[in-house]
Amino acid sequence: MKQPFYKVLYLQVLFAIVVGIVLGHLYPSYAMSMKPFGDAFIKLIRMVIGPVIFCTVVTGITSMGDLKKVGRVGGKALIYFEIVSSLALAIGLISGHFLRPGEGFNVSISSLDPHAISGFVSQAEHMDGIAGFLLAIIPASFFDAFAKGETLPILFVSVMFGIALSAAGERVQSITVAIEKLSNVFFSLVKIITRFAPVGAFGAIAFTVGKYGIGSLVPLLKLIGVFYLTAFTFVAVVLGLIAKFAGFNVFRFLAYLKEELFIVLGTSTSEAALPQLMQKLERMGCSKAVVGLVVPTGYSFNLDGANIYMTLAVMFLAQATNIHLTLAQELTLFAVTMLTSKGSSAVVGAGFVALAASLSVVPTVPVAAMVLILGIDRFMAECRSLVNIIGNAVATVVVSAWEGELDREAMARELSGYGSVSPLEPRAELTAVASSSRETEVMKTDLG
Repeated sequence: MKQPFYKVLYLQVLFAIVVGIVLGHLYPSYAMSMKPFGDAFIKLIRMVIGPVIFCTVVTGITSMGDLKKVGRVGGKALIYFEIVSSLALAIGLISGHFLRPGEGFNVSISSLDPHAISGFVSQAEHMDGIAGFLLAIIPASFFDAFAKGETLPILFVSVMFGIALSAAGERVQSITVAIEKLSNVFFSLVKIITRFAPVGAFGAIAFTVGKYGIGSLVPLLKLIGVFYLTAFTFVAVVLGLIAKFAGFNVFRFLAYLKEELFIVLGTSTSEAALPQLMQKLERMGCSKAVVGLVVPTGYSFNLDGANIYMTLAVMFLAQATNIHLTLAQELTLFAVTMLTSKGSSAVVGAGFVALAASLSVVPTVPVAAMVLILGIDRFMAECRSLVNIIGNAVATVVVSAWEGELDREAMARELSGYGSVSPLEPRAELTAVASSSRETEVMKTDLG
């Protein structure tokens, strides 16, 4: 029986967002007091993200059986992340260069008050370059990773535990089964928490509009418009072509993920939809093992929306303060943001901290200029987070297809309600890669 429209989650979230915007505009002081609702929902989600990542990654690695396969999938994912993330950075840079959103502002650096961004700058100063970033991945203890709730240390612990469990073999089979059952419990808990998504979205959006006001968008409307246009172009063209190459339509795929996208839109963080995204991708035919490795890793290494934002924002600040960036300086910026973006997690405000870190390394544009975009950063965070989660979802499907572990019948079935669907066939290139990989494995087995 068809579910009544008022019980459909994404419609509830959409309604909550609209009510939150209206309340924030009409009664800003009252709307700002709604902030605890948004904070509570995000905290509930983060409460289960660590265990969900751990259970999913561990069961994914143990289900592969072959540790060489774990390395192969992880390697393919990282190669994909680096290529697509670099494209996102380049597109943000090119967009800022040609559309020039900061032109005409003529802001004097001496007139800016850097105290408003001092908190972000101090956080950025603790980002100790690539060495510090790599060392931060290793937690102080096994349980410290879960206590702090940071994605990369949890992922590191999960991968190490999964490899050890896989290497131990049949002797620890009972532990593997127990973790699989525990995974079901946590995903059931996620379903319960997700019912409160409309309340969380309402609280978060009401606070944002109440604090900054819709009027705060007007002076910087050109930057917001350029950013959203660039992000849409990236999804439609870059991710659209990648999706077509893998054998599916990106817009039908977005319609399939609409509930998760509306949750992200309301809360401004892609973490809020991580568990649901993993379930949706598995149901769509992606291998559980690939989902377990690619999605959590992508939340730290494949932040396409944050990458577009970082290079575009620097170009805007340079133009607004009449600072000319040479080609060499733009290329340096590109290289620096390739590193600093990897330390930008999927939580609210992390992109702003990473931007401060980038400007600290490339001092041509003063960090104090960031005060110009502080008021609208929360409005841009929605778009950053949406592109981040879309990019990770597409990456998971592509790596699954690349590995020959994408159930195309399940994908066609799941996407059939979102437009006319003909049976989807893998592109010849992907089929050849997967087939070649399987033939190589068979030959190695025969020779062994």
